[in-house]
Amino acid sequence: MYRIVMVEDSPDEAKVLRTHLERFSRERGEQFRISWFTSALEFGEAGLACDLIFMDIDLPGIDGMEAATLLRSIDTVTPLIFVTNLAQYAVRGYEVSALDFMVKPVTYYDFALRMEKALRVIKRNANKNVVVSTRDRTCFIPYDDLLYIAVDNHELSYHTVDGGEPPTVRGSLGKVEQELSDGPFVRISNSFLVNMNHIRSFKGDEVRLDNGETLFFSRPKRRDAVARITAFFGGSL
Repeated sequence: MYRIVMVEDSPDEAKVLRTHLERFSRERGEQFRISWFTSALEFGEAGLACDLIFMDIDLPGIDGMEAATLLRSIDTVTPLIFVTNLAQYAVRGYEVSALDFMVKPVTYYDFALRMEKALRVIKRNANKNVVVSTRDRTCFIPYDDLLYIAVDNHELSYHTVDGGEPPTVRGSLGKVEQELSDGPFVRISNSFLVNMNHIRSFKGDEVRLDNGETLFFSRPKRRDAVARITAFFGGSL
C-alpha cells in the first residue's frame, strides 16, 4: 500500500484528485492510503511519512514552492508533483527536484500519465537494500524484506520475512539506525530497530508484527516510537 499526501486548500480540487486516485487504484490494482491537508503548515505539523506528495502552489500562508524548499532540506527522496493554476511557476519545480506538474483542472488522462511515472520512482526507491557482510558471505536484504534488527551483546541479527537464520555481525544498533534513517525504521528499545511496514498493531508495551512475532517497547523509547509509528500510518493505526 502506498501512502499518498494531497496538500490542497480547495475541497473541490482535492475531491478531483481523490477521485482520480480511486479510479487509478481500481484500474491498476494498486492500493493507496490517502491523506489530505489544506495547508503546508498543517502538513508539516503532522510529520507524516509518505510515498508521494501532490502539492498545490497557490496555498494560504506558506505557498507550495516555499513548502517544497523546506521539504527538500530534510527529504530529498519522496516524489513531489505540483498541481497548480500557475503554470508559469511550474519550471521552478526543477529547483526543488519536483517529479512533474499538472495544471488545473486536472484530467484523468494527465493524472494517470504522472501517476505511472511516480509509481516507477516509488518502486525504484523501495528497492533499496541493507548490505550485511558476515565472515563467509555478503547479504543484500531489500528494505521490504527486513522485519527488524536485534542487538544482543554487540551482535546484530537481521530478521527477514522468509524466517530463515538471520545473518549476524558485530556492530552498533545506533549506527545502523543512522545508516537506515532514509527508510521506514523505528527504534522501539535499545534492542530492536523495527520496519514499520511490518507493524500490524501495538498495545501497552507490545508491538505485533505481521509475521505473528511480538516485540516490546522500552519505557524510555515508547513515547517517541509511538509518535513515529502513528505518523507513519497517518494517525490511523
